[in-house]
Amino acid sequence: MAEFPMTQQGYDEAVKKLEYLQKVKRAEIVQRIAEARSHGDLSENAEYDAARNEQAANERAIEELEYQVKNAVVIEESADNSVVHFGSVVTVHDVDFDEDIAYTIMGTTEADPMKNIISNESPVGVALIGHKKGETVTVKAPNGEYQLKILKID
Repeated sequence: MAEFPMTQQGYDEAVKKLEYLQKVKRAEIVQRIAEARSHGDLSENAEYDAARNEQAANERAIEELEYQVKNAVVIEESADNSVVHFGSVVTVHDVDFDEDIAYTIMGTTEADPMKNIISNESPVGVALIGHKKGETVTVKAPNGEYQLKILKID
């Protein structure tokens, strides 16, 4: 059984999204299916097909979220900033690109790479966790290794 580490906020958001998909979106889709059926012949009814496809996608999303919520492990956020841990905001210096970047380390369900929120299971997350300010870590990425120096831990 897989476990999904989450912050309390991430868990609460997942529960809220699950309730929305189950109670609101599911009902909206059923209404669209009923409306599309009322237009007659279903064999050539694109609106009906689209609504049924959306229904299937919604049910898959519900199933996935139910599994994540059921198997969630809420990680208490720590105020200890001496080492990188789950929930840390870490500012690093990328040695190869000579640039600084801040990452927030969360679980896979809360990760959003476009916002620099990375998973604790990602190559960068794995490399950073457990290390201290001033240390240089090696990230083992699919396209090769690179170095990050930890500048700040919040």
